[in-house]
Amino acid sequence: MKNFRQYDIGVPGRPWGAEERQQWLKRQVKQRSYEDLVVLPLKSMMSRNPALYQAASIVEYGTVDYTSIGQGAYRLYALKSQPWRDDRPTAIVTGGVHGYETSGVLGALLFIQNHFIETARAVNVLVLPCVTPWAFETVNRWTPLAVDPNRSFNRDKPGCEEAGLAMACIRSQLGKSPALVHIDLHETTDTDNSEFTPAKIARDGLAAEKWSEIPDGFYLVGDARRPQIIFQQAMLDAVRRVTHLAAADEDGCIIGDPLVIPHLVHYDCAKYYLCGGHTDAPYVTTTEVYPDSKRTTPEECNAAQAACVVAGIQFAINATAGSRH
Repeated sequence: MKNFRQYDIGVPGRPWGAEERQQWLKRQVKQRSYEDLVVLPLKSMMSRNPALYQAASIVEYGTVDYTSIGQGAYRLYALKSQPWRDDRPTAIVTGGVHGYETSGVLGALLFIQNHFIETARAVNVLVLPCVTPWAFETVNRWTPLAVDPNRSFNRDKPGCEEAGLAMACIRSQLGKSPALVHIDLHETTDTDNSEFTPAKIARDGLAAEKWSEIPDGFYLVGDARRPQIIFQQAMLDAVRRVTHLAAADEDGCIIGDPLVIPHLVHYDCAKYYLCGGHTDAPYVTTTEVYPDSKRTTPEECNAAQAACVVAGIQFAINATAGSRH
């Protein structure tokens, strides 16, 4: 293990103020288009596939507007199955909570393209493919206000607008339907260590830390309050047919956390206001793909995300059906 580099904004040990946050924001540049890579493909799938058009509808659930600080404004979209039935449970998929984690977004779109129709025959389905469009465009972990969305899903006091709008969308679309499963799609990348953790240490005025090596492969983060080990194992078994799984380090950990079973760690999702923690679904997981591995490709990472979603929802459907007999 080694120390994280000292970030070159701010004074070590002193949290950022408005000036330091502005310095950080000025460095962020648009690298890709949310409209071209997310919105247009989503709308194109609907217009070109009559079966999907019959099985789903696009919901525009809000706008985040950063034009007052020199950034863009973004309309937010979800896809919901139709007809929506309050007597059926709902499967929720969220992607792009961290916008730089590309396969979280593209994996959600791949699930919509290849598996949405079949899945919607058994349960209500709600997919939010890109929760943080500005971060997607700038390949960033934070919002332009230097806030981590995946520490912001506080139902009583959302930590950022993107989290608040996503929670409100899920709540309003669920209606009387119970949430059955919630799968939140993420990546662990080399930039977690090289950029985003050093920036967090500087932003918060934290003491220097030592980093853990980025695990080479796919793993899952389950909710410590809703462990559901067999559910997690079913998803891992599906993913291993697509890409390799992450091994533990010499201490038996992944990213500093002890393994529950191979390739699975637990977090208290509600405590840390992670996206997976705000719903009441009994089946919850956060995926973590390693796109910088020499052993995989971007296409495999996207496919692994979709495979995990399919396996997780199917397991939850089967488990629920079994409990009725």
